[in-house]
Amino acid sequence: TRRSSDLHLDEYNETHAVMNLVLFKEALQHVTRIIRIIQNPNGNAMLVGVGGSGKQSLSRLAAHICEYAVKSVQLFAGYGEEDFLEMIREMVKTCGLQDSPLMFLVTDAQIVDEHFLIYINDLLTSGWISTLYTRDENDANFAAIRHHAKQAGVPDTPEANLEFLVSRIRSNMHLTLCFSPVGETFRARARRFPGLINCTAIDWFHAWP
Repeated sequence: TRRSSDLHLDEYNETHAVMNLVLFKEALQHVTRIIRIIQNPNGNAMLVGVGGSGKQSLSRLAAHICEYAVKSVQLFAGYGEEDFLEMIREMVKTCGLQDSPLMFLVTDAQIVDEHFLIYINDLLTSGWISTLYTRDENDANFAAIRHHAKQAGVPDTPEANLEFLVSRIRSNMHLTLCFSPVGETFRARARRFPGLINCTAIDWFHAWP
């Protein structure tokens, strides 16, 4: 309801940078859609609309209502592929090793290197990036979840441990992509990286009334 959402917004503003939102009917509908998407295991959202339509703000509110942490790219001079992969490693620790849910919020303006989309596509389609860790790092990850895997009846093999880790990541990591349909970029990226469309639920942000 509108009153409940306003209360959640007040709670959000008490602990985060203030968002001055007016939660009219259409905005509430988008928050509700995003919540429905990200509450599902492996639930990922594609929010399509022009800049300034509220995609990021409503996503952050939806994550707050679901009690999910939010991770987003923090660009700085020289930000590149390795910085992006390091952030993904941190999220794997949160989602896979700690079994905690989060929203990975990405805007098209943050895609400063098209290689980022290769990794995003991998996360959407399989939940894993094969080159993310070395063999020794993978072994350390498996050791960190071995107790939980054993409780779940998972055989103590690298293949089974990896499958268990990936299942945790896919259950807890919810990608929310905020892209603009203006120009040819969105169309070209959708063709090159089919996971952006095939592995997300799309919510179109049309012009506000």
